[in-house]
Amino acid sequence: MSFIGLDIGGTTTHAVLCDDDLLVGAEASAPTPARSGAAAMLDGAARLVLRLRGQAVDTVHGVGVAAAGMLDPRSGRIVRASDSFHGWEGTPVAAGLGERVDLPVVADNDVNCFLIGEVAAGALRGVEDGVGITLGTGVGGALWSGGRILHGRDGGAGELGHLPGYGDEPCSCGRRGHLETLAAGRSLLRRYLARGGTAASAADVAAAARAGDERAVEVFTDAARALGMTIVAATRLLAADRVVVGGGVTGAWDLLAPVVHEVVAAHPPLFGPLPDIRLTALGAAAVAVGAAALARLGCGTEVPA
Repeated sequence: MSFIGLDIGGTTTHAVLCDDDLLVGAEASAPTPARSGAAAMLDGAARLVLRLRGQAVDTVHGVGVAAAGMLDPRSGRIVRASDSFHGWEGTPVAAGLGERVDLPVVADNDVNCFLIGEVAAGALRGVEDGVGITLGTGVGGALWSGGRILHGRDGGAGELGHLPGYGDEPCSCGRRGHLETLAAGRSLLRRYLARGGTAASAADVAAAARAGDERAVEVFTDAARALGMTIVAATRLLAADRVVVGGGVTGAWDLLAPVVHEVVAAHPPLFGPLPDIRLTALGAAAVAVGAAALARLGCGTEVPA
């Protein structure tokens, strides 16, 4: 029994072919035509599915799709998307892809799939309650409670990147003071440049911080403090003691981790241990593997304990 997982990102669509134990047997990727509209994006995703289906040694039973943006899992439709995607909002992702590949398709947003993958086969394998956070171009969050993802109304639960109370800088969503304004990769770069630094990426800012540039150190310290307080809030509300963090900005985890752990330790829960904060075990494949796990769940198989 095989399943295909798709991670439709702003620049790349990544697909994996997994067996029933979620071991990756084959992978494929292609640029995402995000500016060309929903039909082009779904056509590209379908080509990857058909390519991997042709490589499967047994029957492919379903496809899981991890889509950027807020997605209603009941309808498989994109509720809200960033302006990086042209014509993506309102797209019935599950139905549209299903028509193209003639397979059962289920869909959820990318950060939910990230957490599903880590619970099914990664750093949080088998946990009942946990929090997932991705630090990339933006900041994403997901909540796992009682052995399932919390979706909330229209799939909007767990949007940790858009929690307010972190200053007054503008956020990508049009509001101000959200966690994403401090901890996202583009925010790290923007804040460093505003302090007179010279860099082309968040990785450059990290290199400057490691070299002792106080402006870069300040930017990462602010991000880590905000991330630590978000972890405190999320784990306290969910009564969870496990957190998994992924995304490109974790390449600078050495700069973030000491302050994150300091903040979390300064705000211990009333009962139980401090949250166990882990980096992704599945790395760049976490979202796509989580989408494959979602497809397996859609076929009635439970996430392994």
